[in-house]
Amino acid sequence: MPIKLNDNYVKAFVSEEELAAMQPEVTKAHELLTSKTGPGNDFTGWVELPTDYDKEEFARIKAAAEKIRKQADVLIVIGIGGSYLGARAAIEFCRSQNYNLLTKDTPQIFFSGNTISSTTLSEMKELVADKDFAVNVISKSGTTTEPSIAFRVFREMLVEKYGEEEAAERIYATTDKEKGTLKALADEKGYQTFVVPDDIGGRYSVLTAVGLLPIAVAGIDIDRLMKGARDAQNALTDPDLKKNDAYKYAALRNVLLRKGKNIEMLVSYEPSFTMMNEWFKQLFGESEGKDGKGIYPAAAIFSTDLHSMGQYIQQGQRILFETVVSFNEPIREVVIKEEADNSDGLNFVAGKGMSYVNRKAMQGTLLAHNDGGVPNIVLEAERMDEYELGYMIYFFEKACAISGYILGVNPFNQPGVESYKKNMFALLGKPGYEDERAALEKRLGL
Repeated sequence: MPIKLNDNYVKAFVSEEELAAMQPEVTKAHELLTSKTGPGNDFTGWVELPTDYDKEEFARIKAAAEKIRKQADVLIVIGIGGSYLGARAAIEFCRSQNYNLLTKDTPQIFFSGNTISSTTLSEMKELVADKDFAVNVISKSGTTTEPSIAFRVFREMLVEKYGEEEAAERIYATTDKEKGTLKALADEKGYQTFVVPDDIGGRYSVLTAVGLLPIAVAGIDIDRLMKGARDAQNALTDPDLKKNDAYKYAALRNVLLRKGKNIEMLVSYEPSFTMMNEWFKQLFGESEGKDGKGIYPAAAIFSTDLHSMGQYIQQGQRILFETVVSFNEPIREVVIKEEADNSDGLNFVAGKGMSYVNRKAMQGTLLAHNDGGVPNIVLEAERMDEYELGYMIYFFEKACAISGYILGVNPFNQPGVESYKKNMFALLGKPGYEDERAALEKRLGL
């Protein structure tokens, strides 16, 4: 069963009339997106992607994944932001949060180039030093600082370990189709390349080669993943709020924002959803957080975080709402056994599966938070598998675009991201930033 929106726990906060009043704004946002006349329309290639993806490249991705599985014990995926979050989220969602500990028939997959921590990079080098490894470097330009540093380090390791020729066979570059530093290097050295599409931004790119190659290496069925996304594409086309749950979700978010709910907390009761939380935060944070607008995207895993954040959610400022993603079936089950002496007092749940207990925790929390004045939107799915994930990715992407247009922003750019880079380059002494360096050092008291 694809995602279904349950609004039972938001009805006390958003009336039917308030939701219906959003229909004209939703319809307008839908027209901007589908006609490709809205802000950022040159980055809407993801809308038709599940149907119009490059079938030849898709086949090459599967072939490359099979090659990597045969040649390497470890795949290092180098990228930052949308160049790694989607892939990592998908692998943990479909396989396990403990994928690298549990996998036996597919390579371990480590993610690098998403931080400038010297300790983290050094530890990663140590982890792979004695293993056969390959690298998937993901960067449209090839000049983004974090992945560029990591790639330089691991490229040198590959050459030292295997020599230039074999190292080139172990490097897979996902980059611009025609231009850029990484594309030029790949052409020079003979790396196999895959394309970062020009019309799809990083945070919307998980269903392109950016995400699909690492996902396929993990043994995940990318055909089923795309089938889920394709079914979502076909299902989520009607702008009528009564027929489109992605649009209804976008509308509810904006009604709640106008009522002072400035923070959305995405919640799941499955730890393997943790990186999906992070993917969601980038998707909505970069898409909506501009021009002094936007809902702040936060996330939690319950019941774990109920023991740290539960008090605030229950009785803190009434500035947030929750979106709960629930699954009807667990990937694995543990049944609680009965004990004769009942020393821990748990015999009242004996014979029950942990998933049953987890569901009752969710239901109890929904009621408690509602009683505490916290609206809850519930998104119900059947299980954590490839099909449901593909549908969910497209659901959130479509809802995000519609929500951004309702908000009155360009959901596809991220101009604020460049600010820290300019300052960092100046302070590091990068050529071309000399004038800014002195002023910044003065402000820092250097």
